Amino acid sequence: MALVPVAEALQRLLDGAVALPGESVALADAAGRVLAEPVVALRTQPPFNASAMDGYAARAQDVASAPARLSVIGMAPAGRGFNGTVGKAEAVRIFTGAPLPEGADTIVIQENVRDLGGSRIEVTEPTAKNRNIRRLGLDFAQGDVLLEKGRVLDPAALSLAASANHPRLNVVQRPLVAIIATGDELLPPGSEPGPDQIISSNAYGVAAVAQSVGARALDLGIAADRKEAIAALVKKAVDAKADVIVTLGGASVGDHDLVHDVLTGEGMNLDFWKLAMRPGKPLMFGRLGDIRCIGLPGNPVASLVCSQLFLKPLLAQLGGRPHRQDIRQAQLGAAMPANDLRQDYVRAVVREEAGALVATPFGIQDSSMLRMLADANGLIVREPFAPAAEAGAACSVLMLR
Repeated sequence: MALVPVAEALQRLLDGAVALPGESVALADAAGRVLAEPVVALRTQPPFNASAMDGYAARAQDVASAPARLSVIGMAPAGRGFNGTVGKAEAVRIFTGAPLPEGADTIVIQENVRDLGGSRIEVTEPTAKNRNIRRLGLDFAQGDVLLEKGRVLDPAALSLAASANHPRLNVVQRPLVAIIATGDELLPPGSEPGPDQIISSNAYGVAAVAQSVGARALDLGIAADRKEAIAALVKKAVDAKADVIVTLGGASVGDHDLVHDVLTGEGMNLDFWKLAMRPGKPLMFGRLGDIRCIGLPGNPVASLVCSQLFLKPLLAQLGGRPHRQDIRQAQLGAAMPANDLRQDYVRAVVREEAGALVATPFGIQDSSMLRMLADANGLIVREPFAPAAEAGAACSVLMLR
């Protein structure tokens, strides 16, 4: 099977991936979710002309000049309006959010009032008509579309939906990713590995990539290098109704790389296997019914780089989220050799120097070295057959954070 270019592989992987159906969730559980339908105001806000300040509701003609003396005929706290009418030379003590009493057309702030005692006040500064009043429908009116389909529900959007009187919202279902690590050599963190064993790390990073775009991650653990062990975890993923199955390792061409055989034996229709990229050449993709299956390389760096490039946009699309890679132009901080037929993603430190971004690649790019990936904040993207480049040459960088 020929090596598939990165852009073509991504296009094939995303083909037909549409947002999952909606589900109704309580407003308190909707943070970070994606709207499956627009939010329409169920009420008008504010629902009446309201005071924007603590002070006194009065007639503008009585307080157009100062000093002006008024009789206080009542009080209007928030949540309990004054039922009477404000007449000539009268005022109502009012608090922020309370309805404007009938007859009043301005609010004198309390800082501009002197208490004379005996329900009498003196206005010390002139106040014009309509001052400090929030008019009916100032924010929105019943029937207004407040939030569009596809909006990620951030704090402001949630508060707006609440103020529009929505106790529940219809949001896109979160994709479920079932993660299966493979390999006799792997043990979970906290174990005491034997002389031929290592600690399994890939699943945690892949789960974090999934969760960064709102997906759910189901870690099914580690399958031994036996077909029946891998098949048992694949069955668990299918039973859990996973939208995506991600396998870690075992998808290359070695005698113990069994994932391809197991998945095709379960009915997976293979789309591609082996990409023209580094790291991440042995990446596999196929469909098992409605489930998308991605076989990631076992090398930790390759696994995480491929998750950023392929798994993340897939899950974003299934979850109804916009997703665009953060690719920026920079200058090389060190010379780089000519590239071969594979698209290269080179770990680098990206800094701003003299108003320009400078990307300095690490000297060693072994795909097992996680510490270097954790230290990197960008990947220099080297196109296939790119010529050698000197320090200072232009380059493209995929930002990681």
